Amino acid sequence: MNNDKKSFLGIELTKSIFIRFLTTMVIYTVVMIIVFLAFYYLFTRFTWFKGQLLYELLSPINDHKVGFIISLWVIGFVWIFFYYWKKTLNYIDVIVQASDKLVDSNDEIIRLPAELKNVEDRLNRIKQNAARNLQIAKESEQRKNDLVVYLAHDLKTPLTSVIGYLTLLRDEMQISDELRERYLSISLDRAERLEDLINEFFEITRFNLSHMSLSLSRVNLTRMLEQILFEFKPLFESKNLEYVLNIEPNIEIKCDVDKMERVFDNMIKNAISYSFDASKIIIDVEQYCEGTTIKFINKGNTIPKEKMDIIFEQFYRLDTSRASKTGGAGLGLAIAKQIITQHNGTITAESKDEKVQFTIFIPA
Repeated sequence: MNNDKKSFLGIELTKSIFIRFLTTMVIYTVVMIIVFLAFYYLFTRFTWFKGQLLYELLSPINDHKVGFIISLWVIGFVWIFFYYWKKTLNYIDVIVQASDKLVDSNDEIIRLPAELKNVEDRLNRIKQNAARNLQIAKESEQRKNDLVVYLAHDLKTPLTSVIGYLTLLRDEMQISDELRERYLSISLDRAERLEDLINEFFEITRFNLSHMSLSLSRVNLTRMLEQILFEFKPLFESKNLEYVLNIEPNIEIKCDVDKMERVFDNMIKNAISYSFDASKIIIDVEQYCEGTTIKFINKGNTIPKEKMDIIFEQFYRLDTSRASKTGGAGLGLAIAKQIITQHNGTITAESKDEKVQFTIFIPA
């Protein structure tokens, strides 16, 4: 358990025991007052004579009423205090034993005494959250392992083609210029595919080893997006795509420039990869007092709801076919979300009627 959870359990336990101790002391004090009033009434209501047993017992109390009350109350306080002190130690033992069950893989519910119901509920929530996080981690690790296996397998295909065509170019002495050009073109295409696959390996490694820290500065968002979109011009042309940037001149935001560029790179790559050919990609930017909203909108296949729920998870690809060049290691959106979250912003996705929209909010 982390410090917040330990603090919560300590506060809950202290609160529960203190309330019970205070309640007991109030009841004890009220009962003691009632009993004392009854004795006082009995002592003053009747005529007593020396030598009577009851008189001899009550007379010292009557002569030292205040001291007797204080002494009796202190004795009761000490006894009750030590009683709850011992009970507290027992509660600690119970909680320590129960905390061992937090790491159990079974679904058994933790049970505590009734007076520790709040602590019991919290421990069960911690156990459920831990089990859920463990399952998510296992699924992410499995997706990563599967992806690495697929990538390793896929490396063989372009590498075999490159070697094969280069061997033909070396061995065929009387080859035509047209055929030579064709072989070189195919070799270059396969080599580029090989480079993409190797880059995916590096992307996986960088994501696992990265511990991001931000270096904030003010940047002209308008110029940044214009520059990034210009650099993507060849990819837009390859699918006959157009883009529209709706943004006011000289909008500024405070961010880590390098990391925010990576976010925008990933968002635009994603939009290009999953857009219909000859369609339009729209980037809408609006700035408010609270912050800045950037929307990336493209026309593409509607994403089912079950996929939308996990679209930002690590190593998840919309296109699961390894034969396709669409998408990479499945890290682009996960990295984008991590960076935006570090900026205290949000990133959301929605898809309907063959339109996909990603919305980024960066607070002022």
